[in-house]
Amino acid sequence: MRRGLIVGVLVLVAQQEAAAQCKVETDSNEGKLLAFYTAPIVFSMATAPQEMKPGSIRLGAEGEYIPKPDRAIEQTGACFTQKSEKTSLSPVFGRPRITIGGPFGFAFEAAYLPPVTIARAKPNLFSFAISHAHNFAVGPASSGTTLMFRLHSTLGNVKGAITCPRSQLQQSSPLSPCYGNNPSNDTFHPDMFGGDIAAGFAPGSGRISFYAGAGANRIDPHFEVGFTDLNGNVDATQVQLENPITRATVFGGVTAVLRQILDIGAQVYSVPSDATLFRLHGGIRFR
Repeated sequence: MRRGLIVGVLVLVAQQEAAAQCKVETDSNEGKLLAFYTAPIVFSMATAPQEMKPGSIRLGAEGEYIPKPDRAIEQTGACFTQKSEKTSLSPVFGRPRITIGGPFGFAFEAAYLPPVTIARAKPNLFSFAISHAHNFAVGPASSGTTLMFRLHSTLGNVKGAITCPRSQLQQSSPLSPCYGNNPSNDTFHPDMFGGDIAAGFAPGSGRISFYAGAGANRIDPHFEVGFTDLNGNVDATQVQLENPITRATVFGGVTAVLRQILDIGAQVYSVPSDATLFRLHGGIRFR
């Protein structure tokens, strides 16, 4: 009898865990939202392609405006009772970053965004990349063209009240969404890795460089609800794509170098299937 009771409990737990998993199609609203909010977090290149000297260092930062998704895809219903989600936790995204030059044209980049609340979002993200650049004596400028191959990845999470922000809380109907006093503490994991190839050239004095490139990102984002209602019921549903997907990317930008120490730049980064972003970069160079 005791053995039967244990088996019954295990089966019940397994059923509850399975019920907490919700896998969605790429073309569902939930799937589109997961992909949309992965795009602003992609760890794209910060400057025009360049060959860095071994041991040289660039300390920089980047920032961008996060566009709002189409209102239509914020109407979720595949995993929950259909309602409109308040998915925009912050209108901007930014992070510090460091680049270290290595031998033979290689460079290593890293960035960490600590868990400090910005607007309604609390990120905890780590990004890194390895690249190789080489200058060829061909192209529209006398200095030639610099070609760069780059691999990058981003891991971590962003927390915030997405499924049940304070504005949607209600205490009148236990059967309706957001029945509670406290906002949800949801978690978004924008896990991804990708690769790029870019070409850049610097006409004239070489202080201003232009570049363009393309690539692909393999994304596996998932989302975890964190809401406790007035009856103490905990919703920890996990929403994820049925399978990781690959997104094509295109980008281009300009970088200006001042006195060989400071640089500023702008970049248009587009994931045509999901979102187009405008990014600003700045940095200080050593050695």
